[in-house]
Amino acid sequence: MGLLSGMMGNASEVSIEKITKEFQPILIDGEQIERAYRLIRDMLVFTNKRLILVNRQGLTGSKTDYQSIPYSSIKMFSKESAGIGDLDAELKIWLTGETAPTIKQDFRKGDNINEAYRVLSRHVLK
Repeated sequence: MGLLSGMMGNASEVSIEKITKEFQPILIDGEQIERAYRLIRDMLVFTNKRLILVNRQGLTGSKTDYQSIPYSSIKMFSKESAGIGDLDAELKIWLTGETAPTIKQDFRKGDNINEAYRVLSRHVLK
């Protein structure tokens, strides 16, 4: 279901234990991964300090771009779903100076978009 969901553009939650080694070299002292979501090869990683967007490039995914977004740069965020019967939900994030959402990510039902929303709320609304 994870690969099919990824092919359909939906993010699925990733075990923090599975990705900790990969991210250890770029985390600062006291920074910890709180939630992570994968879309085929790309990822959204929420730490207690920032949001990290991971973009794997090329056919093999050997080239990787890590984009760090401090929570202080997030101006607004929203989650959207059609209701109880909806299979998907969408997370949108606006960065300072932008009028349209800079980041849009679909989540499947069951991958609890509410947890990602809570992490954003906790850090952005300080």
